[in-house]
Amino acid sequence: MNYQLELHNVFKLFGNVKAVDDVTLSIEHGEFLTLLGPSGSGKTTTLNMIAGFEIPTSGEILLENEDITTVAPNNRGIGMVFQNYALFPHMTVFENIAFPLKMRKTPSDKIQKMTQQALELVKLPAFESRYPHQLSGGQQQRIALARAIVFQPKILLMDEPLGALDKKLRDHMRLEIKHLQESLNITVIYVTHDQEEALTMSDRIAIMNDGKIIQLDTPVELYESPINLFVADFIGQSNFLQGRVAGMNNDRTSIETPEGLTVWVRQQSPFDLGEELSVAIRPEKIQILTSEADETNEISNRFTGTVEEIVYVGEARIYRISLAPELIIEVKVQSGPDVQKYSVGDSIIVGWRTRHGLALK
Repeated sequence: MNYQLELHNVFKLFGNVKAVDDVTLSIEHGEFLTLLGPSGSGKTTTLNMIAGFEIPTSGEILLENEDITTVAPNNRGIGMVFQNYALFPHMTVFENIAFPLKMRKTPSDKIQKMTQQALELVKLPAFESRYPHQLSGGQQQRIALARAIVFQPKILLMDEPLGALDKKLRDHMRLEIKHLQESLNITVIYVTHDQEEALTMSDRIAIMNDGKIIQLDTPVELYESPINLFVADFIGQSNFLQGRVAGMNNDRTSIETPEGLTVWVRQQSPFDLGEELSVAIRPEKIQILTSEADETNEISNRFTGTVEEIVYVGEARIYRISLAPELIIEVKVQSGPDVQKYSVGDSIIVGWRTRHGLALK
């Protein structure tokens, strides 16, 4: 397959610190790929090497089969949107957007036309004469986006572009960016530490930690089938139960916890008897059952617990339930007029299907 962008065994050292550690990555034309990870995971350094702001210590970067590892940023044909927008305060909106075209010595009539088209794409066609300080945060972000796409780059890089916006505007802007990316059919490489942004916008997500890509997959696969504890903990919320492998039965494995609970999980890979594992269960996968004889026979994990705390988050209630001393799990129940509500101190039965528990190291 001919990929638009490829990174091959890329390392970046800052002194003795490996900021990026042997990253290999292939990205298709028109793909929206997100680099997701905690601070210091190497995602921004990786983006800066693609942009040309940093040169890899070793490895190579190919853009449409051309080696751009040491090519200057302005000769790569790549657009960039920064978290702080980086607009020129002394220039009007028109001048800011037109700046990349002027640097490329584009004819003035084309500058006028292309700048106006970019303004229309970001839905600010009448803002040419304003200055950045006269714009809201969301409007400044749109202008920064217009400037990044005005010269029709091969790839658009975005480094935490919504970090300075409030939540409601951030939610709106991520849809705007996704729709714009789809309409232009442009490849986007997006850096964020916000898992919700990554899940809602991306075709694929690369989870990074300590300079390495830990897992590269679709949002659904990452959420439903994390490969280890770090990914399960970083993407979404999970309950973690510690235990040892007690037995195997066809496609199921039983895990015994120190509290004496037996938890069944699906057999993902061969385990050894006595091997120490963690079981991850998403809060929304756990059900509150009406009785031990609940009609849902597929639920093989059933435990009695006590409601310790209730957190109301609008669309759902999160019940913190004690299954044993110092063993508390969270259960997320969607709000609704017919949903039974529980109180602190209530004794309830919780359960989940075998396939919803993941045994991870």
